[in-house]
Amino acid sequence: MSDPFETLGLDPAQSALYTAVLRLHRATRTDIALAMDDPVEKVGHQLDDLVKLGVIHEQSGHYLARHPAAALGRVIAERLDRLAAESRMIDSALGSIRGLIRDYDAGRDYQSGSFMVEMASGADILYESVVGIAIQSPPMTLLTGIPDERTMIDFARKFADPWIDAQKRNLLTVHAVVPVSTLMLPGVRDQLTRLLETGGKVRTLDRVPSWFMTAGPEVAGLPSVWGGNLPDNAYNFYLVRTPVVVGVLRTLFDELWAKALPLPWGRRGDGAIRVLRLAAQGMCDESIARQLGISVRTVRARFADAMAELGAQSRFHAGAEAARRGWLR
Repeated sequence: MSDPFETLGLDPAQSALYTAVLRLHRATRTDIALAMDDPVEKVGHQLDDLVKLGVIHEQSGHYLARHPAAALGRVIAERLDRLAAESRMIDSALGSIRGLIRDYDAGRDYQSGSFMVEMASGADILYESVVGIAIQSPPMTLLTGIPDERTMIDFARKFADPWIDAQKRNLLTVHAVVPVSTLMLPGVRDQLTRLLETGGKVRTLDRVPSWFMTAGPEVAGLPSVWGGNLPDNAYNFYLVRTPVVVGVLRTLFDELWAKALPLPWGRRGDGAIRVLRLAAQGMCDESIARQLGISVRTVRARFADAMAELGAQSRFHAGAEAARRGWLR
């Protein structure tokens, strides 16, 4: 059988020296050099290397070998640490492949000029196109920014149902960023609630810069005029089928999403809104508790939830921020 240390990458000279120290148990450099029949200086350098490896240790000029099991275990542990580091490097390299592929596709599109752009018109065409794309490659993630009240009203009244139904069938998942001012529009809350209940996600900003969307990894939707809304431009929009445009819009969406706030709904959110509304009418904690049929402690807990959600430092600040966001209407 081969020497175990040699198997682990130690050279024969190091293995032979370790064996000599084992047999001598406790010896000086001179003693070990005589046993090895080598110059003291050469043996000294080799001993220093074994000390660094942790297979022997030095005490007051004498060298002692560690127990073979302990010495071998330390060398194995160091090798395993190096293998773990190499494994992490490999995982990192594999994780970057998607980015490299996007760069490759972007360069290819730039060189070939193959930016597939299709002009479309009409709200029906827009919402039906999304479902059609989802059917081709489910489940599809749809990212969209909606900048204005008119588009939100149209969505709530006419076009939310097909997207909600598509979510129920696991064809797509909608992630949307909308202006906070649109939450109190007729029908919007009900439709957004249904969207959330079927797997969608919605966050709010004070202002969304423009309408846009990405449908999966290869299709983007752009307005005919950036910064405008769809109804004012007769729902004219472009479907762009190229990874580089999708990548840019996904990055924009991620930045907006990171700044946006979740909807103030759900069990905790609804409770917090109720106590804020009653407090805005001048009611004290005890009166709010009687009105809602809950304990004063629960009222105060809901105030704490509201303050945390709104990033407020006081109840007054929470009430002002809630009013600004339209929660109290």
